[in-house]
Amino acid sequence: MPVKDKYKHYKSDFTRNLKEFAKGLSEYVANGDGQWKVKGFIDILKNIYTISADTKIISKILEIHLFPAIVKFADDFNYNIVLPDHQNYYPDLSFVHKENDKIRFAVDIKTTFRILENPGVVNGFTLGSHGSYFKDRNSNKNIQFPYNTYLGHYCIGIIYTRTNLENDVERKLIRVTELQPDGQSKLNIKYETVEFDKLDSIVSVIKDFTFFACEKWQLASDIQGSGNTANIGSIIDIEDIINGNGMFANLGEKWFDEYWINYGKLTKLVNGKLVKIKRLKEYVEFKGGDVSKINPKKGKSQRKK
Repeated sequence: MPVKDKYKHYKSDFTRNLKEFAKGLSEYVANGDGQWKVKGFIDILKNIYTISADTKIISKILEIHLFPAIVKFADDFNYNIVLPDHQNYYPDLSFVHKENDKIRFAVDIKTTFRILENPGVVNGFTLGSHGSYFKDRNSNKNIQFPYNTYLGHYCIGIIYTRTNLENDVERKLIRVTELQPDGQSKLNIKYETVEFDKLDSIVSVIKDFTFFACEKWQLASDIQGSGNTANIGSIIDIEDIINGNGMFANLGEKWFDEYWINYGKLTKLVNGKLVKIKRLKEYVEFKGGDVSKINPKKGKSQRKK
């Protein structure tokens, strides 16, 4: 019996528990008004430095913020968390069962922001590489454990809204009265400052979180997620994202795997020229599949940095 079939009840339980866990994370990271609880960086003199809106910085701080909750979740359901041995290894987190290390799940934390000019749409996620370890599923290259040894590949997704801080606070030093009652920061350099009475008066750089969890293939689109790198792109319609209603939702994970393993490798003849197949409809037609099962991609991309 294949390993994935032997342990499929563990996968069902893990999927259900991870989805339920994700639903409660908004309260963990945000105040009652929806603002992020993280206000900035603090030094030993109790000066606070605001956080840039840069997506990489926000993503990393969110990972750190969530980590204690994730560790507790893993422990509650009898899993250890194995972190990657090297930077940029896949996945962010490997959940390994404490009593049987063949039961393991890959989990990436993925973040994106709403496009306010295009309601109902986000900037999009990158869902990991479709390169070496994705194609050779017994490989140890750039992956913590071989791809085939995971029973499932998941995303904890975070959608947020950027706050416009340009006029007041961004990249400024903040002094908070309740932290510095004497009004002295003892900072011996000139730095533009903004003063608040209390920490929760500081406007956070992001707000209005939506958390979800699903398998990676359920979020996937048929185009790459970033520039020239071999990353899988996501759908961008918020409702479809939350419901795991990606382009492969009706086709299934097998079609997702085959499409992305072969992405840009297969060719077809168009007007006497060989053209690489880089769209799902073309691939399904080429393979003799049912194109009516392709879930149409909603939303117009306006990808921003």
